Amino acid sequence: IVVANRQSLPVDVARIRRTVRTALRALGVWDHEVSLTLVDDRTIRTLNARYRGVRRRTDVLAFPLAGPAAVLGEAIISVETARRQAGALGHPLREELDLLCCHACLHLIGYDDREPLEARLMHEREMDLLGRLYERPAPTLHVGA
Repeated sequence: IVVANRQSLPVDVARIRRTVRTALRALGVWDHEVSLTLVDDRTIRTLNARYRGVRRRTDVLAFPLAGPAAVLGEAIISVETARRQAGALGHPLREELDLLCCHACLHLIGYDDREPLEARLMHEREMDLLGRLYERPAPTLHVGA
């Protein structure tokens, strides 16, 4: 698990790495490589426009790789968007980043959240993953970026 922090807000990179490791174990892909890059809103907006044709910011972009079997893919998280979402829901940024790391891992193994049923299934799986991280109930899922 490689985490690159390319933004200025303070984050606990060791915690992020632990969260991704926990999610990968729970998903049965513990032996796969994942690259995670933490960026600001400007960067993720640019990437979202380039790769998805959507000219707005988002919280997570995920790029599953079809290369070597041991490489799962690359994910990008906007920490600025995560901070706004955490504030709107009343929980700490670190918990929103936990959620987004799990969300990214699910995207990397093929989950999608574009359709309501798929989004519900993905949300349920995220809550299961977060339950492995917390002794108390996991925070609620964000409504959108």
